[in-house]
Amino acid sequence: MPATRTIKLGLVDDHTLFRKGLISLIEMVSSDYTVLFEADNGSDLQQKLDYNNQPDIIIMDISMPGMDGFASVQWLNEKFPLVKILVVSMIEKEETIVRMLKLGVKGYLCKDVEPKELGEALNAIMNKGFYYTDFITGKLVHSLQNNQPGDTAKTEALKLMNDRERDFLQLACSEYTYNEIAAKMFLSPKTIDGYRNALFEKLNVKSRVGLALYAIKHDLVKL
Repeated sequence: MPATRTIKLGLVDDHTLFRKGLISLIEMVSSDYTVLFEADNGSDLQQKLDYNNQPDIIIMDISMPGMDGFASVQWLNEKFPLVKILVVSMIEKEETIVRMLKLGVKGYLCKDVEPKELGEALNAIMNKGFYYTDFITGKLVHSLQNNQPGDTAKTEALKLMNDRERDFLQLACSEYTYNEIAAKMFLSPKTIDGYRNALFEKLNVKSRVGLALYAIKHDLVKL
């Protein structure tokens, strides 16, 4: 039986006691994780990151003196694009969460997180590429609904799709499974897969959640 790969983490937070507490939580979650380094802020992170031994996930705070979480994430996106970022912060303001999600972080947790949820988040980020709770997704959808683009953006988005793809998009933004959508559209599941893959490419999204968020943002569906 092959050995389980050790997942490498980095911690970026200016509170030493919180970092130590987080390490204790991580140790409670699984022995498969190892902490490569701790950093006080983004500047310290720059000094401690090793190109030849990169972490799989960096757990990042937002409010830090000097180089804060936003600047740190932007730097990581440019210099270490393969490193996944999980934000753990006390900040629950919608604009902060949405700004971080738009920067591409893979998850967002509050600092009072329980060990079980921390473990679920780390596992999901490694296995699925992201961990978004209903709370976080709700914040993002609410923000997008309250910041609708103008008619021009909607028109341009509609031009990318044919009529059947628009029908599929409406059904994709529901609780129906892909097989159920195929039945409702009187098409084969293979054809539905074709519509899905075509829209992923045309709209530059990678998942059904991304498809739904795009549709809401551009006012393409009626919920």
